[in-house]
Amino acid sequence: MDILTTMITPYKVNGSIDFETAEKYVDWYYENGIDGIFAVCQSSEIFYLSLEERVELNRRVYNRAKSLSKDFLVVSSGHISDSFEEQVKELNAIYESGTDALILITNRLDINNEGDDVFIANAKRLIAELPKDAKLGLYECPLPYKRLVTPKILDWCLPTGRFYYMKDTCCDAAIIKERTEQLKGSNFKLLNANCQTLLESMRNGADGYCGIMCNFHPRLYAWLGKNYKSEKADLVQSVIGTFGFTEVGLPYPLTAKYHMNLCGINTQNIARNRKSNELTEYAKSCMRQMKLASDALERKLEEML
Repeated sequence: MDILTTMITPYKVNGSIDFETAEKYVDWYYENGIDGIFAVCQSSEIFYLSLEERVELNRRVYNRAKSLSKDFLVVSSGHISDSFEEQVKELNAIYESGTDALILITNRLDINNEGDDVFIANAKRLIAELPKDAKLGLYECPLPYKRLVTPKILDWCLPTGRFYYMKDTCCDAAIIKERTEQLKGSNFKLLNANCQTLLESMRNGADGYCGIMCNFHPRLYAWLGKNYKSEKADLVQSVIGTFGFTEVGLPYPLTAKYHMNLCGINTQNIARNRKSNELTEYAKSCMRQMKLASDALERKLEEML
């Protein structure tokens, strides 16, 4: 199983990106046993970063990750534009800054939700402008709208031999099972972003996890990826599935940045997509409680091994 976190973007007091702290995050992810990072994604606040910032953030993350281990995976997105020409510019710039796979945001390939034929035509056109040796992936990014992948799109992707990763955000165990059956035997890996359906999806053939909750308790996800067939996995699933409801109702990514402080990485309470005062004492208390519980479960799992 591949367990990937989404990358969050730290800022300095003046509002500029704190690249040094971002590198400390990379170290923390690696030390906590996950397999890689999804860089310059929605969690990174890509819609609020300039292209220059996205490229430099990706470069720093990739270089730091590879300095730790050549096997520490970094996949990268960062294309947010409506225009085809700008998307080509964005993706090529990200690729040149270093990545193991370029991840295409599905709603950028069908901006007006016109259907699969439009999606496929746009994808063909875009891929023709990208490096021929670039591995590709898909990301069902929720913003500005969630464009789900269909069986027809997957049927088109498979024979190209270009697609290796998909961040699945459908949050539907039945659909995920159908997708894994369609992808079976290929190099195209499905990574579930939804923690509530994670264990079921892995037991049904999914290839792992790629989501925001690895910013809070990556060791639990790393353990689950290795032990998903174990009876104890059901307990871990019930815990992370419950924790996962903090994704809504609390001011992420500020909550993740606050959690980094709890883990000893000094991080400013600043985001470009949230107001700092949204991180209330209530939200901080929820994060402290979650950390206390997840730390206790991690210790329990270590005792069991």
